[in-house]
Amino acid sequence: MIRPLRRAWMVPLLRRSVRTQLRRGLAGVWVRGQPPAGGAVLAPNHPSWWDGYLLAELAWQQAQPVRVMMDTAQLATFPFLSLLGARSPGDLRALARDARTGAWVIVFPEGEIRPAGRPGDLHGGAGWLARTSGAPLCPVALRVMVRAAPTPEAFVRFGAPCRPAELPARLQALVEAQDAELAQARPDQPPAGYLCRVRGQSARPDQDTLPVRLLRRLGGWADPHGTMKP
Repeated sequence: MIRPLRRAWMVPLLRRSVRTQLRRGLAGVWVRGQPPAGGAVLAPNHPSWWDGYLLAELAWQQAQPVRVMMDTAQLATFPFLSLLGARSPGDLRALARDARTGAWVIVFPEGEIRPAGRPGDLHGGAGWLARTSGAPLCPVALRVMVRAAPTPEAFVRFGAPCRPAELPARLQALVEAQDAELAQARPDQPPAGYLCRVRGQSARPDQDTLPVRLLRRLGGWADPHGTMKP
């Protein structure tokens, strides 16, 4: 039998792994709205695999403790994610204490990844946590999509706190507003009001990168921007 080792050393490695995946897998993470300061229950829609990582990264950038409710079967498969704050639905009372004492507690009220668009029926766990903890309940709109870059971009829109009974309507309105913003924006530009919080490593194929400039020079083509010295 393999004896379990002390696990604290795994935390920075796991956090680095999450951050590396975000920067390699996404062209960028763009945020609009004011993230909560201090303890809160975040209730996002759930359109992609990236969603928990996105909000955990934003919490880490603010030195904010974070907990993410995770499916019990998934957590059993990836138990080491508990070191980064993943918790099962059976930990509701502990999650309420965490929200009360200053953590972001992220609960996906749809309960599963759903197609992009209008949120599905919402479970009541996020509202219960907000009522029990006294922490604000904040809807969050998430969207991960391919636009002008070869890899997807992620967009996060924080909404104002609301009462539990208001959450379905407020989350739907926030998601619809975000979808409208993305539809109106140029594909090579973020929507108005969104700030880049994570810059990915991938470049768009139409960008004038160093390899492009070198190939242009080696082939004897003119430099349209004057960026390469003779």
